[in-house]
Amino acid sequence: MTEAFIVDAVRTPVGRRKGALSQIHPADLGAHVLRALVTRTAIDPGAVDDVYFGCVSQMGAQTGNIARTSWLAAGLPQHVPGTTIDRQCGSSQQAVHFAAQAVMSGTADLVIAGGVEVMSLVPIASPAIVGEREGMGTPYDGEGWRTHFGGEEVSQFRGAERIARKWAVSREDMERFAMDSHQRAVAAWADGVFADEVVPAFGLKADEGPRADTTLEKMAGLRTLSEGGRLTAAVSSQISDGAAALLVASEEAVHRHGLSPLARVHSMAVVGSDPIDMLTGPIPATEKILDRSGLSIDGMDLIEINEAFASVVLAWQKETGASPERTNPFGGAIALGHPLGATGARLMTTLVHQLRRTGGRYGLQTMCEGGGMANATIVERV
Repeated sequence: MTEAFIVDAVRTPVGRRKGALSQIHPADLGAHVLRALVTRTAIDPGAVDDVYFGCVSQMGAQTGNIARTSWLAAGLPQHVPGTTIDRQCGSSQQAVHFAAQAVMSGTADLVIAGGVEVMSLVPIASPAIVGEREGMGTPYDGEGWRTHFGGEEVSQFRGAERIARKWAVSREDMERFAMDSHQRAVAAWADGVFADEVVPAFGLKADEGPRADTTLEKMAGLRTLSEGGRLTAAVSSQISDGAAALLVASEEAVHRHGLSPLARVHSMAVVGSDPIDMLTGPIPATEKILDRSGLSIDGMDLIEINEAFASVVLAWQKETGASPERTNPFGGAIALGHPLGATGARLMTTLVHQLRRTGGRYGLQTMCEGGGMANATIVERV
């Protein structure tokens, strides 16, 4: 079985809700990173076997197979196909897995994996909300679902609250974590950390989410998301707009096209978890991938775990013993934002570039996903 190499990875700056990217058509945003990737790698775009894009809210401008429409909007060869993936927040991390699996199986040599989401235009849960309003039913219903899960509320916010209580994560713990995320992101931009991965887009040159002026006092003054709860907007990921893309290649394609990879895909795992708690998946996903790879959490030089909510990461750290210093060292979704279908590729883009920049060998990425799932990936710098 051949190896799968990540040749290059790019992302847009992440725009905040109603910010600089909010009026950009999602296909144009996806096209922007595709063109940038093709230009940076100097590959013949006609040699690409397939394009896999993650997108969660496939409605309106984000329907019609946005992997395909983004490729066509970029003016790239029409004979190259594309497909769009929904594994909830892990959609574009799953796109990377599918791309690597295609290469490793020998059925493809060059695959682009990425994702896009313009949440300002297509709000989170739009397909479910509009579908229910139009009499199309709801996803968490039906005889089978009710038999197994009754009338339990299915909500990521409830799941994050349940995690905070189960793992004894206080509001103050989460606010300190959120503050650290902003400080790390602000410092990373000041230090030029993201220079190799970010391609300015539509006039936006830097992530809009990090707040240099936030304080623990400001966070403490916010209302909780639910009566008697611990979560506030400050300890939750930001509604965002953005796109990211990576080129995955076989060893033969690397030699044939004269490419210089950043990393190889070392190991991959995906798990299911409790759909009501929903966001605990990174814990068993991390256990599974470490067992599969034969590596340890202490052997990870860098870790990127999606900051869907601070409670998710803090509970995961308690269970895994992962180093806080090596986990999201440049900030996470609380500061940088979480454009749903693009975040998995955004995290991987940061991971591979920062392994190269810092000289680390192994990097781990994991993220929680709606419905109770999680992906985990280990990459090795080459």
